[in-house]
Formats: sequence, C-alpha cells, structure tokens
Amino acid sequence: MSLHVVAGAGGTGSRTALELAEAGERVRLVSRRGLGPEHPRIELAVGDTTDADRMSELATGAVSLINTTWPAYDRWPAEFPPIGAALLTAAERTGAGYVSLSNTYGYGRVDGAFTEDLPMAPIAVKGAVRAKMWLDALTAHQAGRARVAEVRAAAFLGRDAATSVYNMFVVPKLLAGEPVSYPGDLDVAKSWSYVGDVARTLAAVARSEVGWGRAWHVPSHRISVRELTVELAAAAAMPAPEFVPMTRTELAWAGSENSVIAEMIEMYYAFEHPDVLDATATERAFGLAATPLDAIIAETVTLVAAA
Repeated sequence: MSLHVVAGAGGTGSRTALELAEAGERVRLVSRRGLGPEHPRIELAVGDTTDADRMSELATGAVSLINTTWPAYDRWPAEFPPIGAALLTAAERTGAGYVSLSNTYGYGRVDGAFTEDLPMAPIAVKGAVRAKMWLDALTAHQAGRARVAEVRAAAFLGRDAATSVYNMFVVPKLLAGEPVSYPGDLDVAKSWSYVGDVARTLAAVARSEVGWGRAWHVPSHRISVRELTVELAAAAAMPAPEFVPMTRTELAWAGSENSVIAEMIEMYYAFEHPDVLDATATERAFGLAATPLDAIIAETVTLVAAA
C-alpha cells in the first residue's frame, strides 16, 4: 500500500484522493485548512502549497505528489508560479513523482485537435503561466532531478466544477427557465472534461511506471455549447433553451464589475475557435474512457437543482 500526497482539497483533489483510496492506496490530502472527505485511507493534513519545506515534509516517503491546487482565476500570474516551484522542489527533495493538473491554454490557438506532442505556444498571459510551469518541471525531469508528468483537461463539467465557465453562465439560468448566454460561438466544436475523469486520469498516471516525462490528456466529450445545453434542458425536463449571444464587448462589460470574468477576455479566442482535446494516448496507455455524457448531465441537473 503506497502513499500518495494530493495537494488541494477542492473538487478535483478530493475526487483524486478518493479514487486512490478506493484503489487501496494511502493518501495524504493537503490543504490550508485540512479539509477533505472522510475515508479510512485518507489522512487530512494542513499545509501551504507555496511552502517547499512543509510540502517536502508531507511528501517524504510518498511515491507521488499530485498538484490539483488552482488559485482564483484572476490571480494566476501572481500565485501559480510559487505553487509550481514549491511542489517541484518538494518532489526533487523527496523523490516523489510529481503529477500536475493543467489545461490546454499553453497550446495557444491550434487548427485541429490538441495532441500531447504539440509545443507550448501560448498567446495569453494565463497560457504563458501554465506553459512555463510545465517547461520548468520538464527541465527538472530531463536533468534527472525529478520524475514529472502533467495531466491536461478541457473545460470542466460535472458536479464538482462549480467555477467552470459553463456552470457559471449557463446551468443556473437554464434551470431557472431564463435565457442563457455563453461567450463566443455556440456551435463551435468543444471538448468537456468531467471532474471524475480528471481524477481517474491523475490517479492512473500517479500509479503508473510509464507515465513520466510527458503530458496526458483527460478522456473527454466533444460537443458544442448549443448541443450540450439542449441535452441538459431535456434531462431537466425544461423547455428548449433560449440563447442570447455574448460578444467580446459584452463580456468586457461584465468583467468591469467582476475581476474573474474580466480575466476571460484574453481567452475569448478559445470560445470562438474549435477547442478539441485528443486523448487517444491516455485511453490506450491506461484503459480509460470518458464517463457517459448522459450520466454527467444527470448528475449536473440533480445537484445544481438541489443547490
């Protein structure tokens, strides 16, 4: 029974801890307040992910250190680099394999599907932050200082994706019977990653001997915002949704009163351009597949309606 340390007790971190614990592993789940799910194989620990000494102490003896910590969207440039640096240092000191959760921002704008062999070519500040964190980790791996891997997800979907753009803009309005708005092109191809599938991918890579030195994509669903919303409405027994376009200007006006929404403006290209994740390599290497979309939608409807 190996020990895995999971940094961050939010929706993804808690699900990853449970995934590992249910597989028979010991887990140390770290957060500033020591929160997390109750499970006989999960130890809840207090720690600051920017504190390399504390994280080294907590990761001593662990086979993996999994980073699911994400700062608030409007604080990425200031708060993400110290987290990445501290956790990478802890991995180097202890020998724990370092697995970091990321997204597709580092790829920039790509014609065609995102594949893991694409170079980092960000065109936005947040993409540059994520790209540098990965390149720093990869440099440590190539120098033999640490074993590293990165798991990249598309737009989040599901019960634990409370801060996802879709859950912020669409789901509450739809379930209230109101018109829904979403930035960009409602009919462009998009990939969506279920939080449970993100957790399964993180756990699979952390337990693997073949996952190091590269990125892995989360098995995800490909469906447009319009199609997804129509299916969500049907599952909720709601009338067909009424869509109201949200232009870049309208998003900017909304951002004038909300610092998180303001940070979406530089990412507008991802809302109007195809944003498709190819997870073939992950599916073949680890035998994973995306959770059926119907199940994800049913879970979203039930839990959001009860909130």
